Amino acid sequence: MTYATERINEEIAYIAYHFHWSLDDILDLEHADRRQYAERIAALVTGAGNQG
Repeated sequence: MTYATERINEEIAYIAYHFHWSLDDILDLEHADRRQYAERIAALVTGAGNQG
């Protein structure tokens, strides 16, 4: 099973925008790690990361 190119590009853009990481650094991440970073960024952006 392959991961949709559009979704990968969305994750890359999202992480790069918020963390200012290079494309190579982001592509070096395992899929699960990249997905987790994107989810954590989303939580911080929406304020959910402030609950705890």
